[in-house]
Amino acid sequence: MEELKALFTELVNENLSRLILSNPIDRGKGSKVTVRPLLLKGEVRFQEALYRENKVFHYNGVAEEIIERLLNYLKDNFRQAEITGGEYQAVALISKKGRITVKKKHLQKDEKDQNENPRQGDGILQAHNRTKRYILKEGRPVDFLVGLGVQTPDGHVVKAKYDKFRQINRYLEFIEDVIKKLPVDRPLYIIDFGCGKSYLTFAMYYYLHEMKEYEVHITGLDLKTDVIEKCNALAEQYGYTGLHFEKGDISGYECTHPVDMVVSLHACDTATDHALEKAIRWNAGVILAVPCCQHEVNRQIDNKELEKILKYGLIKERLSALITDAIRANLLEEMGYETQILEFIDMEHTPKNLLIRAVKREGMRPKGRDIRKLTNFLHVETTLQKLFEEEH
Repeated sequence: MEELKALFTELVNENLSRLILSNPIDRGKGSKVTVRPLLLKGEVRFQEALYRENKVFHYNGVAEEIIERLLNYLKDNFRQAEITGGEYQAVALISKKGRITVKKKHLQKDEKDQNENPRQGDGILQAHNRTKRYILKEGRPVDFLVGLGVQTPDGHVVKAKYDKFRQINRYLEFIEDVIKKLPVDRPLYIIDFGCGKSYLTFAMYYYLHEMKEYEVHITGLDLKTDVIEKCNALAEQYGYTGLHFEKGDISGYECTHPVDMVVSLHACDTATDHALEKAIRWNAGVILAVPCCQHEVNRQIDNKELEKILKYGLIKERLSALITDAIRANLLEEMGYETQILEFIDMEHTPKNLLIRAVKREGMRPKGRDIRKLTNFLHVETTLQKLFEEEH
């Protein structure tokens, strides 16, 4: 353990930006440990967080105390340590036979600059309760990205997954833009409809809980049993105690507690409408939806004035998708949401690149139902309209 002790002694200081112990032998003793620097009464201290079952246990101490505790954790239970701070980044692995392997690299200038001039709370000494602010960085390993095959253990992005890495970061930017609209005086409750393999669900949890330090409960919903089982196993592996996945259909899902944010990414065709209707009925403060495969309007649209446009199948398909999203956005506005349609990722990666972002505004009264004029003109009626009219 002398090599590890020397490594910790070198890097556990006020420049520490990331330290995490993972890969436990016995999860009953803990799933992971993190350490960050902080100021307590004007003095440098380090906060250890031990994640065990559904609880987090904190311990504040000076560097020498924390280092001794880390070494004991590694002797007893954990088999991996990741440390980034100052000019270096290191990963330590302990084999089943107790053999220790340490890989240490000198950070490149851009990586070093990020450590020395970070965003608020990223790798710098900070007040105890200050909110961290940073987006995932290439070259800095994140447990779930490594587990899902987006990053290598040393933090490099797998070439074939680079578009996914960019998409994840773009998604977190959308959440960062609306985070001030979410409550801070109680736990957050988020529903992710049609979560699939859950790259973005894990990213959302990591960002809100690990980075922003919110107490958050996220439920991911999907129809595939194998996907749900795998995602729950990964959440348990990473110690993400507030992240849970369930098998279920969007239209039949009900919730007994308040919902602060509803997410629906690539839910097919009218499944997006059911997700939006749920969010409206639950009075969710934030809605993020990336629609997919909008066939409903394409089957119905009929307008003599537009026949010169609609006679081309590809044009009709794309126009129908845009009209569908415009109707959805207007209906959200009618229910008191400030709504935007934004580009999710570059069109070159996928044509399904629009994101509907809606934020409930206090004092913003629902508007009149004037979207019916447009839908009558186009001879269409969408699922969200019908759900909306049934409820109201």
